[in-house]
Amino acid sequence: MNPSAQHPRSQGRAPATIRSMIFLILLLTPGMLKAQAVIEGHVPLPKTRTAPVVNKRYEIVTQGGVLSTNPPLAVVYLEGVFPAPATPPVAQLIQKDLTFVPSLLPVQVGTKVEFPNLDDTYHNIFSYSLPKRFDLGRYRANETPVPSQVFDVPGLITLRCDIHEHMRALILVLATPYFVMTDTDGHFRLAGLPAGRYVLKAWVDSKTTLERPVELTVDGVLRVDFP
Repeated sequence: MNPSAQHPRSQGRAPATIRSMIFLILLLTPGMLKAQAVIEGHVPLPKTRTAPVVNKRYEIVTQGGVLSTNPPLAVVYLEGVFPAPATPPVAQLIQKDLTFVPSLLPVQVGTKVEFPNLDDTYHNIFSYSLPKRFDLGRYRANETPVPSQVFDVPGLITLRCDIHEHMRALILVLATPYFVMTDTDGHFRLAGLPAGRYVLKAWVDSKTTLERPVELTVDGVLRVDFP
């Protein structure tokens, strides 16, 4: 006997349990894809310093061996275990008007940073920092390919120009894709975050990093003001 003859309503239809599961997936998937947590808050910043050499906006200055931007800025980032990006990120740190723009560049581990020269003069970018030592040599504007480096170790990189001694910049290499820079008042908003328990950190200068444990919920907005 043909089994389908006994149950004509079952032809062309999935069992009730499977239909329920499919309905549940369709119901939850759009929300799950859009479910992202947000952290917003404030980081106390040191006072603006008098620039010792050239008065440039967001200039990197040194005082007592501490490197920071002037006026001060902080980088806020979420520390945790995250998958590596499918495609290596690419960023740029340009040289214009004999200064680096931006002078502080946060990037994720594995990022390729390009250093285009937009000045009508030669530059020679180098670093002696332990996480990444390199020397790009002297190169002019519109150099092709654009000189670049891949930053594959977390840490702080100090950049200088061998030709223009006042030029300095920082690259903060982070083992996370979730980071943002504050404004000059210390306010920040870090969005698109996964739910879970993490540590939120705020890099203020080369010797000051604040941290707070956080627990993020689906579509939740968490307020964090560092002391």
